Amino acid sequence: MSNHDTLRVDLGARSYDILVGSNLLADTAKYIAPFVKKAGVVVISDAALSDNHLPTVLASLDGAGIPHREVVVPSGEKSKSFAMFENVVEQILAMGIERSTLIIALGGGVVGDLAGFVAASLLRGLDFVQIPTTLLSQVDSSVGGKTGINSKSGKNLIGAFHQPRLVLADTSVLDTLPARELRSGYAEIAKYGLIDDPEFFAWLEENGQAVLDKDGPERRQAVIKSCAAKARIVSEDEREGGKRALLNLGHTFGHALEAETGYGEKLLHGEAVAMGMVIAHDVCGAMGMAPAGEKDRIVAHLKSVGLPVTASEVTGMHWDIDKVISHMSRDKKVRDGEITFVMTRGIGKVFTSKAMDVEKMRAAITRSCRG
Repeated sequence: MSNHDTLRVDLGARSYDILVGSNLLADTAKYIAPFVKKAGVVVISDAALSDNHLPTVLASLDGAGIPHREVVVPSGEKSKSFAMFENVVEQILAMGIERSTLIIALGGGVVGDLAGFVAASLLRGLDFVQIPTTLLSQVDSSVGGKTGINSKSGKNLIGAFHQPRLVLADTSVLDTLPARELRSGYAEIAKYGLIDDPEFFAWLEENGQAVLDKDGPERRQAVIKSCAAKARIVSEDEREGGKRALLNLGHTFGHALEAETGYGEKLLHGEAVAMGMVIAHDVCGAMGMAPAGEKDRIVAHLKSVGLPVTASEVTGMHWDIDKVISHMSRDKKVRDGEITFVMTRGIGKVFTSKAMDVEKMRAAITRSCRG
């Protein structure tokens, strides 16, 4: 019996598999073998993994005789910068790479985004493999080919669509994560239920804590369900021309909150998304779109797994509402000078629209920031 499930992202010549299971890292070489050439691999990882997961992957490569070199970057969102991008690119070019060199992104969303953009840029495009080691990256950022770095103007504004050749999601590595990191990733899992799968959201209301507690059938099921949902949407809309925009539920508000905190430890991405999803349901409820009480149900569930649900819960922040709203104007979802919002008619019924009631939106953001 296989120790993993296989999901397919169907993109024609750019199609690839997502493998989800326990204890996959020790067999990394076996899984990536179809994509390895004589030029070998370059593993891009972050400092937090240098003592545990990186040695496991390198031992697997050594055992298979796969030539490898490593680049380790500092942990945290600050590594998604022009300076770090240049540093990594120059390090890899100095190694004498070829077009057949395979890049491996080993780490969370920061490493995956950075390494993917490095792979997209070097020699006009190298193959790469995603080995996500956080819950958030396993269920979201490692799938779909979005790569990039941040700028002073906002998050993920410089990048490219560059699909991986494989995603290797080892759920057992998540047991090494701090509880806060796990909860942050869980917000993206809840998002899939809120987009178009109310039955999945109801399942999470029963099993959410088990997903967070340990590597077991509930966690594996949640990761598989999330990856399958994203794979389906990406297969239909690779470059976010339509339906893929629904994956941004809560993100326009969440990214604005992140920007105001400086993209640091004060507010993690998943925490910001949780707050953003609540704001989205709050404003849509106020506009008469979403049924009364559904926001309260969402808040109750997110709180039950330990996620913050209002921006007022961020320690040491005095929010400037005008600044928060101004950050939204620099969002990637601005078209023809207008923001395309992901709005909702209730759990599992989201849609995109530019028809936002600005005053009700401001009031919802203010409620979140003031508590």
